Amino acid sequence: MSQLTEKKEAVTVVIVEDYKLTRVGLKSTLNEYEHINVVGEAEDATEGIQLIEKLHPNVVLMDLGLPGMNGLEATIKIKEKQADTKIIILTSHERGEEVIAALGAGANAYCLKDITPETLSEVIKNVAEGACWVDPAVSSVALNFFPKPENVTLMQTTEVQDARAQLTERELEVLRHLVKGKSNTEIAKELIVSVHTAKAHVCSILQKLCVDDRVQAAVKAIKENII
Repeated sequence: MSQLTEKKEAVTVVIVEDYKLTRVGLKSTLNEYEHINVVGEAEDATEGIQLIEKLHPNVVLMDLGLPGMNGLEATIKIKEKQADTKIIILTSHERGEEVIAALGAGANAYCLKDITPETLSEVIKNVAEGACWVDPAVSSVALNFFPKPENVTLMQTTEVQDARAQLTERELEVLRHLVKGKSNTEIAKELIVSVHTAKAHVCSILQKLCVDDRVQAAVKAIKENII
């Protein structure tokens, strides 16, 4: 484990990855960005959880295939104790069920390890601000695990209609941006409104969909064909 010099107002990050070469590469690359400060690293989930409890980072980069406790189990445990900590799954696993399981466990983003440093740095920044993100390379695969319209029961269809009816046209527009993983700042820019207004719309959406966070809202929107 290691701690580095703090950068003012930077997003603090802890890396949980069992391959040392990968950890070193990530730490070295990410610390080149002014808005990111890698404050610690761990080679397994148990060590990672202890480090996260100690350092309270804004974001955790979590591998799935860890020795002992896997990344999904670790994500659940971290979210139980520190719900505000954002978790980005960074893995080579591309199966749809793993994407869905990760989001269901509370992960805020799912990235493949061939992601470019620039894109990863932006994902970290946006996730820290409250966005969710799924790597485009696996998003279409993950969608195959949701019910197809022809298989949805009449009851489910009615529920979807009710959920959609509760949302205003503007909220549906904001929800579409949430599904795309955009932050409040990005949504505000797209809709030409203030960040405060965008945040208010997001809060209203979460309340109407009966979900706790943006990731759950995005998953529910796709799973239940609300948008």
